Amino acid sequence: MIEDADTSGIVKQVVVGLQMLFVAFGALVLVPILTGLDPNVALFTAGLGTLVFQIITARKVPIFLASSFAFIAPIIYGVQTWGIPATMSGLMAAGVVYVILALLIKARGQGIIHKVLPPIVVGPVIMVIGLSLAPVAVHLAMGKTGDGAAVLFSQGPALVVAFVALLVTIFSVLLGKGVIRLIAILIGVLAGYIVAILFGMVDFSKVIAAPFFSVPSFVFPELNWQAILFIVPVAIAPAIEHIGDMLAISHVTGKDYLKDPGLHRTLMGDGIATSLASMLGGPPNTTYSEVTGAVTLTRAYNPAIMTWAALAAIILSFSGTLGALLATVPTPVMGGIMTLLFGTIATIGMNTLVREKTDLAQPRNMVIVSLILVFGIGDMALGSAGFTVKGIGLSAIVGILLNMFLPTAESTESQE
Repeated sequence: MIEDADTSGIVKQVVVGLQMLFVAFGALVLVPILTGLDPNVALFTAGLGTLVFQIITARKVPIFLASSFAFIAPIIYGVQTWGIPATMSGLMAAGVVYVILALLIKARGQGIIHKVLPPIVVGPVIMVIGLSLAPVAVHLAMGKTGDGAAVLFSQGPALVVAFVALLVTIFSVLLGKGVIRLIAILIGVLAGYIVAILFGMVDFSKVIAAPFFSVPSFVFPELNWQAILFIVPVAIAPAIEHIGDMLAISHVTGKDYLKDPGLHRTLMGDGIATSLASMLGGPPNTTYSEVTGAVTLTRAYNPAIMTWAALAAIILSFSGTLGALLATVPTPVMGGIMTLLFGTIATIGMNTLVREKTDLAQPRNMVIVSLILVFGIGDMALGSAGFTVKGIGLSAIVGILLNMFLPTAESTESQE
């Protein structure tokens, strides 16, 4: 009986792990497709990076690492200008920047983080992480590409598929018990997929033509200082975003991962995973907001689930057939699911402000929250053609600087 219970528990972890991979899959392979890298390599390095992250963090954080959107533009420019091997050297150096930041945090202690990132900054930044992705979810749900530039499916059928996936997920979360609640997202995806087949949105021809076994096309880096100097500054923004993601998952699970295993370990895990990915021709790794939303909905807090997701990604990377099959999932299905996931992340940020009883009527707090939200959601960009900080990264930097330099109510009163 004990063995049966253990087996049942492992099977449950595997299924939920596959669900987490499925949630991340669309965005995971989108980055290499947009940048000209190999999607199978991205799958392999995402799985490998997640396992490395777990080793460094002692398997304490339920996080899945995968392709970072922050590096899309630099990778496209780098590949076109210097080629993939040279661009990989720049991405490898970006991972080293993460490691350096991790060592600084280790030397200065955790106090510096709580001082620089109070709830008045953290809350709205977490909201931006979710809401800035909202247009992507809506575009996919309406049958368009993530940026809305091209129409992939007719809007009417696309919305039907998206809403079926969304509603089935919602009811599975609210009414489901046990395993049903754990795999609510997977159930929603399957429901949307079935409806998509009925609408003729699914094309199985590529699945039939794809080889069952296919070794990913690994690419090794070549030292190029121009690529390194171009890409390294970009690492600052996703490093700050990483802190927001760690705070978000901490609030979800009720554990302070900034203390245990420590922000220096999570950031170092992210950095080493990014450098390792670039050594094989994969895009930089980062913590995934989609997976954070999925963890929130399913309450699947066991890090072992991410181990199974990582192993599944590695196995999948060697199968052309399985990769082609997952690629048949129409974008409206994932769009419907993501409308809920991204909104869930934003709600976590709102709850951060509410839980800390932040007074938004105070002009100082109002200014900080307002500018973080507008800069982040509006995708404000500052910099030049060589180096630009925008969106989530910029909103976090603005929030930190405003919190540091704007006078507090106490200091204003003392001056009077």
